[in-house]
Amino acid sequence: MTKAYDALIIGAGHNGLVCAFYLARAGLKVRIVEARDVVGGAAVTEEFAPGFRNSVASYTVSLLQPKVIADMKLADHGYRVIERPISNFLPQEDGGYLKLGGGLERTQAEFRKFSNHDADVLPQYYDALENVAELLRDLALRVPPNVGEGFRTLIDGARQGRRFAGLSLEQQRDVLDLFTKSARTMLDAWFESEAVKAAFGFDAVVGNYASPDTPGSAYVLLHHVFGEVNGKKGAWGHSVGGMGKITEIMAKVCRDLGVEISLESPVEKVLVDGDKTVGVKLVGGEEIAAARVIANVGPKLLYERLMDASDLPGDFQRRIRGFKAGSGTFRMNVALSELPKFTCLPEPGEHHQSGIILAPTLDYMDRAFLDAKQYGWSKKPIVEMLIPSTVDASLAPPGSHVASLFCQQFAPELPDGRDWDEEEGAAADAIIDTVEQHAPGFRASIVGQTRLSPKGLERKFGLIDGDIMHGNMTLDQLWAARPVLGNGGYRGPVKNLYMCGAGAHPGGGVTGAPGHNAAEVVLRDRGFFAPKWRV
Repeated sequence: MTKAYDALIIGAGHNGLVCAFYLARAGLKVRIVEARDVVGGAAVTEEFAPGFRNSVASYTVSLLQPKVIADMKLADHGYRVIERPISNFLPQEDGGYLKLGGGLERTQAEFRKFSNHDADVLPQYYDALENVAELLRDLALRVPPNVGEGFRTLIDGARQGRRFAGLSLEQQRDVLDLFTKSARTMLDAWFESEAVKAAFGFDAVVGNYASPDTPGSAYVLLHHVFGEVNGKKGAWGHSVGGMGKITEIMAKVCRDLGVEISLESPVEKVLVDGDKTVGVKLVGGEEIAAARVIANVGPKLLYERLMDASDLPGDFQRRIRGFKAGSGTFRMNVALSELPKFTCLPEPGEHHQSGIILAPTLDYMDRAFLDAKQYGWSKKPIVEMLIPSTVDASLAPPGSHVASLFCQQFAPELPDGRDWDEEEGAAADAIIDTVEQHAPGFRASIVGQTRLSPKGLERKFGLIDGDIMHGNMTLDQLWAARPVLGNGGYRGPVKNLYMCGAGAHPGGGVTGAPGHNAAEVVLRDRGFFAPKWRV
């Protein structure tokens, strides 16, 4: 084996970089091995047509933890986020549209086009979501209690449960609703307009291969609202330079602390000696010794492909086989000769700088899922379009634009033995057709494109079944049960093996929270009297 490290991290995605930063800051000797030729994981910016650059997979900012931003001093190195003037723009099937965001009064005025009632109850709805979102913010940077650790489990559980116990009865009911009900059931209790319900319900299917009628989908809606941009809670924005700018800065900060980052170094196997990990073997044969191995890959990839079954407990293997993954996501980037002209609002405006949601009703979203279950993908998919070049001229030539198309619902595996490599083009055409229906001329304006089916996302980024969350965000796979109850505290089932990616609490999105929390566990395991044992 080559020289030993205090910690070896598999994967240079943002969580791996965050974890490496905290460990190196505490004095550990850290190395990251990355399969691709660039850092960033799914948060990367690449040129995909001559002169056109865009975020390839992750495409927007809100959930990145303020503590991580401050601790890593990202702003000192060029981190900059431009907030959306409005959150979302939803063209409607009848030729109308709805704008969401830009302040409470503006949103209420928009809602009054559809329902006075919905405009009137909006403040109470925001309060209900914010109360629960604040609870999630509080838990995001806390290590979940690890079931099976006796008295410590009880203490950790009691500490983290105090916040919930302090909520009023009404607020506790809101928590129960959001964690157990379907998005439709919850939204039906608040609003009467289908357009308004769609505006909020879209978040319930982002990265979620499910219908808005699926129990538990209300939580996914909530997962997307507990972030903030530039101190403004619930806001979303664009990282200047794309998402890759964030991870480029993180990598520089890590290297400045002495972290070694090895690109084009895919891991073949996690090495285990007896009851503990001792390092990794790279594809090509090199073995690297490390006191601890920290995986910034999903649980399915780590435990089913990078480890021998004989090194894992039998019950744990069975439960990982049952761990659900597959977000139903298809990702496209398109180079455009001009801005899309939406039939309902053709002139350039703030709506081009927002999230453009092509999914006018919850019924539309439900049909998209049912189509995918039956045929493999929706003939009328759910599409969110962002056009970051409207605020970031570095991404496209003058007068041209780039657009991110984030699309649902696309089955992780196609029925009838069909293969995504053969069907990817037809699915992309269905996506473009959907945009064309709302913005005639869109197809003709495309001068370049990339497309990533669920299989393509797996092949490019190691996201098993194309799951951008590293595993479904369902109640049975959250908090102390992510990925498996008893291993929800970032520790694997083998000694000195840890997880720091989105397959651990609090889950998906560019948050940095799993990386931060995993580093704290690693430092804690060194002992209370070890120097710098907290992050």
